[in-house]
Amino acid sequence: MRILVTGGAGFIGSHLIDRLINEGHEIICLDNFYTGHKRNILKWLDHPYFELIRHDITEPIRLEVDQIYHLACPASPVHYQYNPVKTVKTNVMGTLNMLGLAKRVKARFLLASTSEVYGDPEVHPQSEEYRGSVNPIGLRSCYDEGKRIAETLAFDYYRQNKVDIRVARIFNTYGPRMLENDGRVVSNFVVQALRGIPLTVYGDGSQTRSFCYVSDLVDGLIRLMNGEYIGPVNLGNPDEYTILELAQAVQNLIDPDAKIKFEPLPADDPRRRRPDITKAKTWLNWTPTVPLSEGLKLTVEDFRDRITNTQTSTTNS
Repeated sequence: MRILVTGGAGFIGSHLIDRLINEGHEIICLDNFYTGHKRNILKWLDHPYFELIRHDITEPIRLEVDQIYHLACPASPVHYQYNPVKTVKTNVMGTLNMLGLAKRVKARFLLASTSEVYGDPEVHPQSEEYRGSVNPIGLRSCYDEGKRIAETLAFDYYRQNKVDIRVARIFNTYGPRMLENDGRVVSNFVVQALRGIPLTVYGDGSQTRSFCYVSDLVDGLIRLMNGEYIGPVNLGNPDEYTILELAQAVQNLIDPDAKIKFEPLPADDPRRRRPDITKAKTWLNWTPTVPLSEGLKLTVEDFRDRITNTQTSTTNS
């Protein structure tokens, strides 16, 4: 099959491409390299079934494909708040362009939406029926509301133009290839511990998150794309941890003597987040399998290699 992955040089996109190429598909990777990185897809550049196009999805593009995994959008607060207007344009115009392409070539379209559509949830755990509690003018709204309108567009194209859509609501995902500076809690803690900097916990650390290892998430995306269920469907690991517990897990893995410092909580930071994955289990036969302890080890190894290589090249230059 000929498959387009937007944001394919990013953290999740590149892991998805690895799986799809290994399954024998022909891949077109579309990325503007705003947060994606060429090192993530370097091994495929000379592969006969891989094509890289540097392109910003806010501009239309004509391609012939069978499936579209639409992942392109900065997904961490540091990056999506850096240029919030660009984030909104990526979510709205970018999604419109990709849905238009899917309509034209009759491709199946999967939208990578987010648990952020639930905002700071008043219902716990979050099921797909919950409509969310989002601040439409808050600092996170460029992403939260951007993804909500992307879902609206997907379902309107489905109802009005019979575009074959799938919608995944992705919860916190971690693993190798996360950006060192993305401001997400796992990468923050790992980088701080490796560099001997105190681990920054916001608030008292009692807020909770659920962490899904990237290979589990990729498996869920592929099952959703190739199944009959449209969604939206939550993809995340239902195991819930406090941020303080995560900090202590990273501390124990890297440096038991690492300090933890507490900072004020950022605006609109959700207090609790945990997916109800009943639909994913029922419709996709999907359950995450990688425990946090195992996934963190693999993530730390990847960060350690990168940070050591960076320090080595700086020393040698």
